[in-house]
Amino acid sequence: MDNLHNASAHLQELDSLHHLHPFTDSKALAKRGAKVITRADGVYLWDADGNKYLDGMAGLWCVNVGYGRREIMEAVAAQMEQLPYYNTFFQTTHPPVVELSAKIAELAPEGLNRVFFCSSGSEANDTVLRMVRHYWASVGQPDKHIVISRENAYHGSTMAGASLGGMKPMHKQGGLPIPGIEHVMQPHWFLHGADLTPDEFGKVAAKALEDKILQAGPENVAAFIAEPVQGAGGVIVPPSTYWPEIQRICNEHNILLVADEVICGFGRTGNWFGSNTFNIKPDLMAIAKGLSSGYLPIGGVIVSDKVAEGLEQGGDFNHGYTYSGHPACAAAALANIRIMQTERIVETVSDSTAPYFQSKLMALAEHPYVGQVRGVGLLGAIQLVPDKPNRTAFEKPDVTGTRCREHCLDNGLVMRAVDDAMIISPPLTISVAEIDELFEKALRSIDQTFS
Repeated sequence: MDNLHNASAHLQELDSLHHLHPFTDSKALAKRGAKVITRADGVYLWDADGNKYLDGMAGLWCVNVGYGRREIMEAVAAQMEQLPYYNTFFQTTHPPVVELSAKIAELAPEGLNRVFFCSSGSEANDTVLRMVRHYWASVGQPDKHIVISRENAYHGSTMAGASLGGMKPMHKQGGLPIPGIEHVMQPHWFLHGADLTPDEFGKVAAKALEDKILQAGPENVAAFIAEPVQGAGGVIVPPSTYWPEIQRICNEHNILLVADEVICGFGRTGNWFGSNTFNIKPDLMAIAKGLSSGYLPIGGVIVSDKVAEGLEQGGDFNHGYTYSGHPACAAAALANIRIMQTERIVETVSDSTAPYFQSKLMALAEHPYVGQVRGVGLLGAIQLVPDKPNRTAFEKPDVTGTRCREHCLDNGLVMRAVDDAMIISPPLTISVAEIDELFEKALRSIDQTFS
């Protein structure tokens, strides 16, 4: 054990000297040392000190088929031997990217048959911004350039992605948002619903989009972008009245509807896409994460026939990445999708594990310090509150959630804290017994937080 601890301490020291972490206070991290994760299998992780954790976040919302899938590793190795890299610029292509494009079109909602590839969800949403503006210019309406998003949305951390997102702490850094991006109310009934029923509030939140479109002028608005369920914002599941109104508003005002499926896509909500779950008919869909279950970095934008035909009128689309459609990453994604189809993972989530997961989640609503639980599929949030009847928030946001997260780690569970909500998004391969373990540890951690 001493040797393990010494190895861990050495890695922590090197990490603090040379590694800048994302979304991290480097000075604070250096004082405590990063947790060094060394291996994983199924739904479990182990650190350099030998501690075992149930990964309730599937890495970063992405390891949908679980850890240790040899089929993906072998597919990548075989592709690396045959063609480790070639670009898709200059009128070239290769078998893995062609096969993956066709497979994604087969899985996507009707009318979305083209895919533009990149390496992440952030890059996918950068692409969305340029693509919707270029589309309108290509069809003779260049003034349609404003993109509307939601407050507290997360669409990545690049300049365009963070601007499309509605998180104020991100906007404080780097002079964001960039011009031509507006934000409207998020459909978060618990925080903003006041005395309205969820269904009443869903229509109010949707009306905020229509008001913004009319204020800016429909002739100036290119698109509305939103996640079917806001993931990093706190697993905000919109009321049932929200998405039908959003669809009507976009159709009525000739606005492109963009579904950010980076978290919801590839089975997370119990369907292949969140758009299926909420009956959204998007013009574009941003994808990443579950596309390869995080085994290699790959993302993309699924493009409707309408948008693809419009883009063709504009000649070259001067946009792309060195790794757009990288052959090894495409091979990983293809192997990942084969696993999901062969093992009927999406069907199992829909019919079995998600209903059980949601029943365990809903049972936590009875806890005296849980103000609300929210969830769909294998997504969940547990909203911690000091005063349950009045939906009162803590005076200092983040403190209680952070404390609960630390108790979770001590109990061998990875959950994420978003303000004072505890977020759950386990691998889609989690079993009923592992769901029981997850919620037993979650309840114990919540009790310890308030003891």
